[in-house]
Amino acid sequence: MATQPNQHPNQDATQPNVRQGQQGQQVLKGQRAVVSGASRGIGRGIAIALAKAGADVVVNYRSHHDAAMEVAELCRREGVQAHAIAADMSHQDQVERLIDDAATAMGGLDIVVSNAAYSDRHLMVESDMAEFRKTIDVSMWGAFYLVRSGAQRLIDAGNGGNIVVISSPMAKVAMPGSMAYNMAKAANDQMARTAAVELASHRIRVNIVHPGWIDTPGERKFFTEEKLQEAGRNLPWGRLGRPEEIGRGVVFLCDPASEYVTGTTLTIDGGIQLPFGEMYRVEENRKREANVAAGEKVAADE
Repeated sequence: MATQPNQHPNQDATQPNVRQGQQGQQVLKGQRAVVSGASRGIGRGIAIALAKAGADVVVNYRSHHDAAMEVAELCRREGVQAHAIAADMSHQDQVERLIDDAATAMGGLDIVVSNAAYSDRHLMVESDMAEFRKTIDVSMWGAFYLVRSGAQRLIDAGNGGNIVVISSPMAKVAMPGSMAYNMAKAANDQMARTAAVELASHRIRVNIVHPGWIDTPGERKFFTEEKLQEAGRNLPWGRLGRPEEIGRGVVFLCDPASEYVTGTTLTIDGGIQLPFGEMYRVEENRKREANVAAGEKVAADE
């Protein structure tokens, strides 16, 4: 059976990537969502998954206008309203205006997804401070501005709601070469947990998602196709993650059936953080390659 890029050999290529919700129902029908950084990558996957689940969606972007318009159109094909609205997450006034414009466009707001991020990938002593500060401004302050403004809007509406913060395992793992990003994501986690406590009385749930290594345009700026394929093979699940898989996680957290879930972290990483998982996969791949090489040698000898 032929497999697609980053597809595990045991995965059926015909299996649908995104389900609408429990038993195929639109579990978020009538809900209204805003997703920051939704023109590409994980944000794109989240926006489309929310639309498939029945939610109207505002696709936020900073500079990728055409890509954002494409995502909005894909959402509309699911039978929901969708709008693309520009805002720079590092500017508080723009974030506050985004929340206002999103609520106006959709007639209210029920779901806020903080996804936009920026990453400076240098060792601490080699960091360009302008890039370091930009990472903090977008990835930490931007998330805070959106969560704060979104929470204020949800409180005023008085109907509860959901806030989901897309963070990272780097909030816990000291990954070298990503200090600013690690710092920002650690702050995001604590912000979200604190917000979950503060907003519970308003019936606003706040949860965190830790995506693993996801195949996105952003990752492809740093790694070749060969490196990404190799990395996927070395994961316990045998491939990199896909943006729509993060989207399904967000739908689960916003589903009314998850009402009792707040202040928690949903990890979607194909087992990358499991103890010894990577070493096990590397050893399994080494054995498989050795067997293939041995078979080729036998064939050549014959």
